[in-house]
Amino acid sequence: MKLGYARVSTEEQSLDLQRSALRKAGCTEIFEDHGISGSSFRRPGLESALNALSPGDTFIVWKLDRLGRSLLNLVEVINDFAQRDIAFKSLTESIDTDSPGGRLIFHMMAALAEFERSLISERTRAGMQEAKKQGRHLGRPFALSQDQQDAVRYDILVLNKSTSEVAKSMNVHPRTITRLMERDTEVAITQNS
Repeated sequence: MKLGYARVSTEEQSLDLQRSALRKAGCTEIFEDHGISGSSFRRPGLESALNALSPGDTFIVWKLDRLGRSLLNLVEVINDFAQRDIAFKSLTESIDTDSPGGRLIFHMMAALAEFERSLISERTRAGMQEAKKQGRHLGRPFALSQDQQDAVRYDILVLNKSTSEVAKSMNVHPRTITRLMERDTEVAITQNS
């Protein structure tokens, strides 16, 4: 069975062109989302379409960006289709995972998505390292204010109080105190190297 999916981003846009192309491609049923952005994969029409698919079916869109805008998400969805024995076809881009050429195009898209994922990860790690070098805090905000952190350092380093004792007085978990002291040690090592 051939199932189609059509989507427009705004209420003013029409689905007529997509419906016509999907009917011409042989779709027996067309699922729609009207006025919903392609950046989200949580769409009622799309979810209904994905749930209606069975092994051996073909899922057809008029254009690839009707399914989604993120290459990474598109690759995940199309990989899911392959695992469920569902063919995918995009009419405008001539992608058809039932044909060798269509599978080649899809594999090239998957390779590009993996490359994009690697670049994002690499840039993120580099940015985090640079932020650490500049002494910026990464992650969620500290549980203790700067004055409280100074008091913790004084209690532990000068008064030789235990971590659990200081944690109790500050009304935080002992791990919070341990992390603060570990971070201080890391900063000292980084500054001395």
